Amino acid sequence: MCVTSCSRCVGVSLVPMAFVCMLANGLLLLPDLKAHYLLDGHVTREARWGTGLWASGFLVLIGARGFVIGSSREGCCAYRIEMLCQVGCSCVALAAAAFCCLVSATGLVQGPLCLHNSTQGLAWEMPLKLQKSGDPIYLFDRTLWPAACEEPRNIVQWNVVLFSVLMATSALQAILCAAHTINAILGIIFGPRFCKNKVSPA
Repeated sequence: MCVTSCSRCVGVSLVPMAFVCMLANGLLLLPDLKAHYLLDGHVTREARWGTGLWASGFLVLIGARGFVIGSSREGCCAYRIEMLCQVGCSCVALAAAAFCCLVSATGLVQGPLCLHNSTQGLAWEMPLKLQKSGDPIYLFDRTLWPAACEEPRNIVQWNVVLFSVLMATSALQAILCAAHTINAILGIIFGPRFCKNKVSPA
């Protein structure tokens, strides 16, 4: 049936995306693959929130598991109850993925926390963060990247790539979860025989 097949397809698709988000967020916590930056508090707030780990990672994995193993109950009422539960799971996963996407976009725009050579000497700052609303975003001016940070090494590229991956993957998760919510609502309305009817030959 259409609803069940679509549900399982979405669930299977979400699993690798959740692991990509968890990996990207884990790497954001370890600039230059060194743990002392995290232990010393020299990692951006958006990375420390770990939304790729618990939101687009753990919560989406739980939802994906429900999508894959669900829809197996027999009987019209049991099937609709299962679909109602999947609507709830979809909404939670959708909210988690959307929140992760928003946090990732914020971290991407603000730039990394790094050891910056300011007018008052070396200090841990966010030198690429927008100071005024009319200022250009550093993402569109790569000439600012090399001189922005002294340490960690290549932290600007590190943050741009990983936050971009996290934002794009969580946005795709949110789209799939929204589509699955509509799919589950159709399952509630039309029941388990939705798309099962065949046109008889004339």
